[in-house]
Formats: sequence, C-alpha cells, structure tokens
Amino acid sequence: MVTQILAIGTAIPSARLAQARTRDFFAAQPGVDRLTARLIGAAFDQSAIDTRYSVIGSLDSDNGPSANSDVFMEDHELLRSPSTGERNLVYRREAPPLSAAAARDALERAGLSAADVTHVVTASCTGFFAPGPDYLLVRELGIPTSAERTNIGFMGCAAAFPALRAATRIADAQPGSVVLVVCTELCSLHIRSSNDPEQIVASAVFGDGSGAAIVASDPMAARRSTPVLDVGAFSTALTSEGEEDMDWTIGDHGFEMRLTANVPRIIGREIASVVGPMLGRDATGAVSGIDAWAVHPGGRSVLDRVQSGLDLPDDAMLPSREVLREYGNMSSATILFILQRILADDSLADGATVAGLCFGPGLTVETARFTRVAARTEQAQTIPEADVTGATGIPVGAAASAPATNTASRNAV
Repeated sequence: MVTQILAIGTAIPSARLAQARTRDFFAAQPGVDRLTARLIGAAFDQSAIDTRYSVIGSLDSDNGPSANSDVFMEDHELLRSPSTGERNLVYRREAPPLSAAAARDALERAGLSAADVTHVVTASCTGFFAPGPDYLLVRELGIPTSAERTNIGFMGCAAAFPALRAATRIADAQPGSVVLVVCTELCSLHIRSSNDPEQIVASAVFGDGSGAAIVASDPMAARRSTPVLDVGAFSTALTSEGEEDMDWTIGDHGFEMRLTANVPRIIGREIASVVGPMLGRDATGAVSGIDAWAVHPGGRSVLDRVQSGLDLPDDAMLPSREVLREYGNMSSATILFILQRILADDSLADGATVAGLCFGPGLTVETARFTRVAARTEQAQTIPEADVTGATGIPVGAAASAPATNTASRNAV
C-alpha cells in the first residue's frame, strides 16, 4: 500500500506586514546611518516579497498596538532588543494556537477527526519549551493520549522533509496509521535592528506561519474525492562547503541567523549534482520527468540560482515565487504552503511527478519526490466495504499525491 499525503493545512498570524512599511520602520531606527539605510532599502526592495505575517504585531504606528507590542516595541516606533527568554515566552504563547489552527485545517481537508490520529510529528527551530507543541496538540485537539509523538528541533528551513520522511516511515511500517505532521515557525521573534548585512537580510525575508500535513497508509484514501500525494523517495545531501555560511545559534537577545551571500552561489553551483542522482537526468544531463517543482524560497536569489542551475522554465518556479511574495520565508513551514498549492492545482495531470527541494543549516539539501493522484470519485463504488477501515469521512479540501513508490525504493535512495 502506498503512503500518501491526504491533505495539507496552513495557518498564519493576523498581523500582516507590508514590505514597504516594514522597510521604512527598520530604516527609521536609532543608529541607522546612511550606508545601513541603503542596505536596508536594497534588501527589502529586492526581496521579491510583498507581505509577511508576524505574531509580534504590525511594525507601523498606523495599525495600533498588539498583544506582543510591548515586548518588541517602545511607543510603537522603536524596536526593543528583548532577551531570548522574553522572546521564547511569546513563542510559548503563540506557537500552540497557530499549530492547532493548521492541524485543524489539515484534518478538515482530509475528512478526518482528531480521534483518527495515531502519531504526531512536529518540527520547529524558532522556540523551545516542554511539554511542547506536540503535547499541546494532543490536549488541544482531542487526539488520543496514546498517540506517539516525535519532535524534530533546530533543523532550520529544511525540517519539513525530515518530518514527512519520519511520518512516511511510520505509515509504511504500521499500515493504517494516520500521522499528523505540523511545522510551525515564528521567525519574526528573532528580528533585531542591526547594521550587519546578514541580519538585515534576515529582517527582510523571514515571516511566521504553520503548515500541517496528514500522512496515512489507509485504504480509504483510494476512495477520496480530492487529490492526494503519493509519497515517493527522500534524499539528504551536504554541499561541499557552506557550514559557515548558513547557521542558526542561540544568543542572549534571540536566535541569531547567519546567511551569507555565498549561500545562493553554493546552491547554484552544486544543485544539479546534488539532486541529479535522486531525480534522474536525461541524455543531455538535465533533470527530466518532473511536472511540478516545490522549491524552498530561502530568498529570491536562492530561487534564481536553483532555476538557472537546473535549467527550469519560469512556470516551474511559480508556486515557490508566489508563496515567497505573499508570505516570505517561514522556515520549515514554507514548503508545505507550496505543496498545498501544487496539490490543489487541477491543471496537473493525474500521475504528475512533483519534486521538492529544501535547504537547511550547514547547507543541507533535502529532496523529496511525490506523485499527484487526481480525485477517485468513481473508484469509491468499486471497493468492497470490507476493505474500508480507519476513516471517518470524505475530505472537503484540496489535497495532493506523489509518485507511487514502495518502501524499498524509498530506502534505496
């Protein structure tokens, strides 16, 4: 039986940050000289981002205070530098409800209830506490307390694929399992005013959001009236350099991101050789046989380098660029927003092959392959009732599917 992603749900905070206003807010901070102001303007204006969302509230005085304004702002004009502990308290308050909202969305789209969930896998790198979001999801949603829980921490932007891979291994090994995967990142908690170009870039691109997926090896999936993603192979690779170009550490005043200008160059130079063995190439050496691409938008230049390095047409990058423009880089949650769009795209043929790429600290490249399977509304009448187990209803939202592959092929990567 093929393990599938039955549905993907998403959630964002209520505060919407317009990129132009956020740029002006950072440029107006004390200590910003003319050179720093120019760097801020260039980073924000060239980001290919229009809007982002944040749990700390709006960063302009026109929208008034929010619940977390006092932690991060003085008189709603000056950016404070709260301690890591203060920032983490906001994470503890805001991450659980956002995670629960994305999980509810995914369950509703899959036509399942919390009572159907057998396993919970969570991923995050922007805050810590215990018992953590995995525990609170069980309590908040009414998931059986016997559900097994796994938390993947501090793997950065690439963590969604290790989370989906863990869920797939569980579903492969225990047919009938229903695994809830939730990736929640509150990147804006770690913003700061700085003249460091790397911190300026981080302030310009990162946003907050949560993505959730329902991964299952359930015979009811064959009867679903929405698309699904069959889960195919996963792979992990390290680039030849980059350990000192992308990292994420804990400082006294928040988590500190190092994201140098070398990152896009390294990705562009090595992406073809890194993903080629997993995705396959034609006689010319180009990646072939892929109908849709889900590429983590670490930033506009990362997407540009991936596109040129793999010689992809503009439309292949459209879902990734759209999500970047509308939400920014939400770290591990971002790829689930992109996959949600692909699974909802009915212009893709039944059996369309989907390739996913994520990039994480140390310049880790995580690759995944899926097959989008169209809705099977007629098939429901041909499956004997005795073969149907473990489902509570028909999904009401758009889901997607990936390439049909067996467990052996996944483990051979």
